[in-house]
Amino acid sequence: MGIQSKTPNRRQFVRTGLAGLAALPFGSGFNTDSLADEFAQASRFGHQPHFAARAKRVIFLFMLGGPSQYELFENKPKLREWDGQPISADLLAKMKFAQITEQRPSLLGTHVKFGRYGESGAEVSELLPHTARIVDELAIIKTMQTDEIPHHPAEVFLHTGTRMFGRPSLGAWINYGLGSESADLPGYLVLQSGMRPRTKGSIYTSGFLSATCQGVPLRDGAEPILNLAPPAGRSAEDQREVIEAIRRLNSLRGALTNDPETVSRNQAYQLAERLSGTAAEAIDVGRESAATLAAYGVQSNQPSFARNCLLARRLIERGVRFVHLCHGDWDHHSHLRQGIASQAFQTDQACAALIHDLKQRGLLDDTLVVWGGEFGRTAVGQKTANADVGRDHQISAFTMWLAGGGIRAGQTVGETDELGCFPVTKSVHVHDLHATMLHLLGLDHKRLTHRFQGRDFRLTDVAGQVVPELIA
Repeated sequence: MGIQSKTPNRRQFVRTGLAGLAALPFGSGFNTDSLADEFAQASRFGHQPHFAARAKRVIFLFMLGGPSQYELFENKPKLREWDGQPISADLLAKMKFAQITEQRPSLLGTHVKFGRYGESGAEVSELLPHTARIVDELAIIKTMQTDEIPHHPAEVFLHTGTRMFGRPSLGAWINYGLGSESADLPGYLVLQSGMRPRTKGSIYTSGFLSATCQGVPLRDGAEPILNLAPPAGRSAEDQREVIEAIRRLNSLRGALTNDPETVSRNQAYQLAERLSGTAAEAIDVGRESAATLAAYGVQSNQPSFARNCLLARRLIERGVRFVHLCHGDWDHHSHLRQGIASQAFQTDQACAALIHDLKQRGLLDDTLVVWGGEFGRTAVGQKTANADVGRDHQISAFTMWLAGGGIRAGQTVGETDELGCFPVTKSVHVHDLHATMLHLLGLDHKRLTHRFQGRDFRLTDVAGQVVPELIA
């Protein structure tokens, strides 16, 4: 932020600190707010983009657990033809499994039907009838790759670019680079439905970046964000007096130490006070028309993925930079047929409605929407005692899609082999996805860095290439 840390010695702190504390209730005129104002300005507007942006904001539809591409987007006739046959030794030698222990697992054909849709002719399964209607708005990547095969490190890797816990998440990096467009809502909000992420807050943490960049979870029910309302027996005026006293103490401490985190705490208190009046309105989907609620599939204001998709649109309209929807569970090691049909039913209509709604309101052009899980599923079946067959994790090739925000829509990027196990054209690594997303937001992934413990860190570490095929 251009401010150097200068910690006072003990004598300076005692002399200045006690004098300042004594003056606080009476307004001594000692200006402790200049540093806070500087940090607030930087947090609000962030850095300038490195170049002209195509997108201003992101909605990330995280399908946690790893959706099976074979039942949704990958139509592989040879897989159906060879259903039940042992996989070849050559192919088996190149594959990695998370749970399968059989020496020669058998191929598992797809039970669903596929069709070609739109002018692009994209193939989509019968489980996604609503998505089939919007394929010309999508760029479907069939050759995504990641490095991590267990769920926990794979979740973290998709969101932070590393398997190490505690690093800043994608949404935090974007808010660090661009700041928030809203004075009354956090720049990064998290909505959850179904199963919660296994790694909890690790996928929306700010890590070593400022706490103002961190994702804030919105809860279902009467208190969407905890601790906004005054405690029982205390009035709103009581709470304002407490916040003001804390603000003054933190401002004094910030002026003495030049510590950004002290100022970040101040901003958090100030934002919480504003949120107490704005959060309820922002998440009140009852203000939407009956036609809009029906289009998304929202029922009686009940918590659901559909409701969260509608909330995502309302939040980006109010200046939220990054809205993160987490929904699961797509982890179908068994009971694949029933499980994936259920998850597709819960998400398909709302995803398509979100794209249509954004476009209708003129928001899709500068809103980047990303759909996908931490990995995909295997071409071979996984057998579990007393359970229907499922699929194991696959990291060598899986499917994600993007829409809006400068994306070249109506195309499929990458092609896999006849069994869908490995790319034969244009593989796209998670680092490449991150680099491309930042590029669309006007940020150079090699220049968006933060110095921490003596070295410069970035979201893509030392890897990542922008994928030109994805950019309009």
